[in-house]
Amino acid sequence: MNMEPEMREQENAVAQPFDIEAFLQLSVSQGISDVHLRINAPPMVRKDGIMMKTKLAPLSIEDMNQVIERIVPQEVRAKINSSYDLDFSVEMPGVSRFRANILHDLGKIGMVLRVVPFSVPTVEALSLPPVIKGFTGLNNGLVLVTGPTGSGKSTTLASMLDHLNQTQQKHIISLEDPIEFIHTNKKCIFTQRQLGVDTDSFPNGLKYALRQDPDVILIGEMRDRETISSALKAAETGHLVFATLHTTDSVQTINRIINAFEPHERESIRLQIAATLQGTIAQKLVKRADNKGRIPATEILVVTPAARDYIARDEIEKIYELVKAGDYNGMMSMNMSLLRLVQTGLISEQAAIETSDSPAEMEIMLKGAYHGTSNY
Repeated sequence: MNMEPEMREQENAVAQPFDIEAFLQLSVSQGISDVHLRINAPPMVRKDGIMMKTKLAPLSIEDMNQVIERIVPQEVRAKINSSYDLDFSVEMPGVSRFRANILHDLGKIGMVLRVVPFSVPTVEALSLPPVIKGFTGLNNGLVLVTGPTGSGKSTTLASMLDHLNQTQQKHIISLEDPIEFIHTNKKCIFTQRQLGVDTDSFPNGLKYALRQDPDVILIGEMRDRETISSALKAAETGHLVFATLHTTDSVQTINRIINAFEPHERESIRLQIAATLQGTIAQKLVKRADNKGRIPATEILVVTPAARDYIARDEIEKIYELVKAGDYNGMMSMNMSLLRLVQTGLISEQAAIETSDSPAEMEIMLKGAYHGTSNY
């Protein structure tokens, strides 16, 4: 990989000693998604999924100390020497919000910052399928947004909650680590709670959320068995629950939840999922054909009676066929989503093939779409 489209403007724009505010402002203006800071290494950035090396001088210990002093909240700074990893959010007025992580690398402090825009993008701006809005109209159940790290899960969830905020009168409680998008009350009332600041854990936050008259609960990530169990309970008791997982498709998502539990618990958990799961959105980010960033491609499962039956009978693999055949109710496979993005000119055929987990099938679908032989 060529690491050399180096943001050359930064050579002159950021004077020594390292000025973190100027660097972040310039990064946001150039469409950077992530900033990586390490001692004894020049700053690195990620744009459109590609890591790029800047031509700035390697950061010194003094530079990193200045970064910490200028942008890390006092309550987080107090924990740096006693914690290996710390999450926090920081806001630069007029520039952006950032989700940040402090880490230790070879015994030295490092930091990664992800750009989080002030404004929440709409479902339409993200080119997400209309069925996404349908999930926000549900009264109860569990809706999962899944995908690898950096696939836009938080942004998709934020756009869904923003749509809900504009169209319904609900109380929405979010549990996040850390908070990324800040929601302003429109028709809804938001209670946004951050781990380590407003609550001590996802399970405890969920336990008390159920006593705070919520209609909708957002769980930043279902990390463990206790959080999953609490989320299923919340969905069972009449709440609409949104959450994320690091899984790549609907079948893997369901299996991941089940396998988080002990073998003797799995049958009852599977039945809980069959009763509460409303849908899954698995997504990947694909380079746009116009080179203006990336766009989400999505596999969508809408949990129909047939899907519930497959889950309850432990025939979960059959859900793949439902997803492929379910276009009439908003379901689509990842390859179908990629095909539609190609057909609308948003991504190239090559990008679709490279992104697909089934590239041979993707090629057949593309051939069929343009030569009249497709069965998809």
